[in-house]
Amino acid sequence: MAAAVTTRPLETRQRLILASASPRRRDLLAGLGLEFEVVEANIEEKPMPGEGPAEFALRAACDKAAAVCRRHGSAWVLGADTVVVYENRLLGKPADSGEALAVLLCLAGRRHFVHTGFCLEHREKNVAVRRLVTTEVYFSPFDEAIAAAYVASGEPLDKAGAYGIQGIGGFLVEKVSGSCSNVIGLPLAEVVEELLRYKVVRPRQ
Repeated sequence: MAAAVTTRPLETRQRLILASASPRRRDLLAGLGLEFEVVEANIEEKPMPGEGPAEFALRAACDKAAAVCRRHGSAWVLGADTVVVYENRLLGKPADSGEALAVLLCLAGRRHFVHTGFCLEHREKNVAVRRLVTTEVYFSPFDEAIAAAYVASGEPLDKAGAYGIQGIGGFLVEKVSGSCSNVIGLPLAEVVEELLRYKVVRPRQ
């Protein structure tokens, strides 16, 4: 039986805003013990003509942070955007069960990429850190019956790429090269590195 967590490793020192309504990003930060506000950026998340998936993820993250910074210039704002990519094609949330099944069968036994761009910005301090993190995800070679059973769980329908590695969908994943939390929606090691660098957070004392 796993021991209960009684103390979180980090604490927030300066005002921090997460410019995202993603419950997964919120849970990742809260799991570290951080206190933060959530302010949705409400920007249009659509690639520009000729913009590659990785460039789009980073630009969208920066746009989110900038939009919230305009209203909260005295706070640190963290914006992030994650895209799932197979053969340079963006895989968003499936429209229905049929599309989810088709996406999963396309990925079965193959490698795809997950890019997360994030931006940590403070307008009054004139700081804007922009980083892109990429993870390679390898799916096991499952068949249609397995894919259909997973789709029937309902989990794929609100997930980009039609799976949630942190949930039931983890059983489809054979190997991950790179940040696992990046696949969930936020590369924690890299984000925490920047939060520590600017003394936004510190180890809990």
